[in-house]
Amino acid sequence: MSGKEQSMPPMQGMYGLYPMTREASGTSWQPDSTPGMGIHSMNGPWNLMWHGYVNAVYDHQGGPRGDNQAFSESMLMGMGQRPLAGGTFGLRAMISLDALMGRRGYPLLFQTGESADGSTPLIDRQHPHDLLMELSASYSRPLSNNNSAFVYVGLPGEPALGPTAYMHRFSGMDSPEAPLTHHWLDSTHITFGVVTLGYVWGNVKLEGSIFNGREPDQSRYNIETGKLDSASARMTWNPAPAWSLQISHGRLDRPEQLEPDVAIRRTTASASNQYNFGPNRMQTTLAWGRNRKDPGQTSDGWLLESTLKVGERHTLFGRVERVENDELFREGETLYGQMFKVGKLSLGYIYDFASFQRSQIGVGALISRYDVPSDLKGLYGSDPTSYMVFMRARLK
Repeated sequence: MSGKEQSMPPMQGMYGLYPMTREASGTSWQPDSTPGMGIHSMNGPWNLMWHGYVNAVYDHQGGPRGDNQAFSESMLMGMGQRPLAGGTFGLRAMISLDALMGRRGYPLLFQTGESADGSTPLIDRQHPHDLLMELSASYSRPLSNNNSAFVYVGLPGEPALGPTAYMHRFSGMDSPEAPLTHHWLDSTHITFGVVTLGYVWGNVKLEGSIFNGREPDQSRYNIETGKLDSASARMTWNPAPAWSLQISHGRLDRPEQLEPDVAIRRTTASASNQYNFGPNRMQTTLAWGRNRKDPGQTSDGWLLESTLKVGERHTLFGRVERVENDELFREGETLYGQMFKVGKLSLGYIYDFASFQRSQIGVGALISRYDVPSDLKGLYGSDPTSYMVFMRARLK
């Protein structure tokens, strides 16, 4: 990157006349008072930002269906915006090397979704992300002093559905594990084909998307194409700098490769609060998601998570979840298709022992306990305890 890197004043958002700290993954919003992340610079008319991290993790999932694995997860995002024809033109690109951990991803009890080989589902494992997580462009145009309209196009991109994706929201980004509620809330954050139109009026945003409803397949290095066969709508309101609220609904046409005749109607609602006091920063998110399969059952997922950063070196994070899951067993197994309520509590800590001008290196650990339904205790154990230890390097 050419151009002189420097301390930048708050950037204006890509999609409207508000501070850029409001913007998160895709076109989603977070509280305005969320701390800015990444490296900012100017290159001619372009205002640029880079952000990323790498986690090296040892994962132990307890109980009879648990497993152990060492893996690395990562993300690097670059974005730029510039004035153009009376509006703002923006570009985003994001990549991940998660595919290097293998197609089966990493062990995570009670996690389901997608497939490692195109023929069998992943159960008790979290799938890896694709190499290319986002490649998008946007253009916004102010209509008056406090409103604007925008268009966002991505291959891949993120439609207007759900809260900010978990690896981008301040309340969840420090945990090296994906939430169990991922497929109830934000699994569409990598969508191979999306067009979003939106309108911003002060602190309210209304937007709608058409997109390819199929989740990424087992080939993690390619760019997939398909019809824009699904649709969603979202309303977001930031009533104060410390708050961001959203509600959204969408119909995903045949999202799962292994269930080609099943559509999902997904509804989500969430609230995020940012609390900054002195050098300390804390964000809490409460979110709910409902998947109604057509044909099939209806299930809910709940999430409450929080992260507290104490000064520059200490981070504490926690997450409580409850999901209703009918995908824990393969076809032909005795409990196939039955719905089970599962609870999970995770607590973690990171110590950043080395801090440089634009990066940090730290070590961390988390421990998880599960609330297992009585019918599953013989298979999962009555008290499966899991943990992860990890080292993290990130841009700041």
